Amino acid sequence: MSQIVPRALTIAGSDSGGGAGIQADLKTFTAFRVYGMSAITCVTAQNTNSVLGIYNLSPEFIELQIDAVLKDIGVDAVKIGMLSTKEIIKSVAAKVKEYELKSIVLDPVMVAKGGEGLLNPDAEETLVRQLLPHATVLTPNIPEAEAISGLHISTVEDMKTAASKIRALGPEYVLIKGGHLDKSSDAVDILYNGEDFFEFKTPRVDTKNTHGTGCTYSAAICAGLAKGFSVLESVKEAKDYVTSAIENSFAIGKGHGPLNHFWKID
Repeated sequence: MSQIVPRALTIAGSDSGGGAGIQADLKTFTAFRVYGMSAITCVTAQNTNSVLGIYNLSPEFIELQIDAVLKDIGVDAVKIGMLSTKEIIKSVAAKVKEYELKSIVLDPVMVAKGGEGLLNPDAEETLVRQLLPHATVLTPNIPEAEAISGLHISTVEDMKTAASKIRALGPEYVLIKGGHLDKSSDAVDILYNGEDFFEFKTPRVDTKNTHGTGCTYSAAICAGLAKGFSVLESVKEAKDYVTSAIENSFAIGKGHGPLNHFWKID
């Protein structure tokens, strides 16, 4: 018997090491029992230590992948991740407008865990102008929030100030992830909808195996939206899922190991 299943599309880069990018997204969609699809924007050669190379696909082929999925299968929610160049950003933004896509989780991927730049500096303004206004949820970490807002963030109050400034750029919700806060015993994330701030706090897990955390978090939020959850419900479920995935992470490779995306699958 056929059955109706929630559908989620990730538009992002490929991680050859399997811990981040579309690999993390598709694993997360599966863990949430959502049908996952992908439009690959770039192929990276990377492992747990570093990004050795990035090969960007042409904007035309990225558009073709999106067309192929949306004209046949359709989608209930979209996660947008690594978009390296302004040409790719413009192409994805054009498809968002063409198909009037809703329930978009935008993860503004700018820097890899090892410190390598993943977004060309001249593309940041294009990302802000062309995609932020279409985001249902924007999920920057603290360095990304600093880059977008132009503010220095060292406290939870700073996170709230930055979230307010970023939200004025167009996204419906801004979720600033506090994993980079120094001297914090808890991992505190701040969600802002233009009126209220919501705090999501869990104990910080003492491990180096956090590769793919941001990708996984945004994909989990996307999966929740695809299933019809509210933004608040989706963020809460995603936060709990990511925390347990880190607690059950793998010691794979010589650097930052990946999360365990399937910790909750029977």
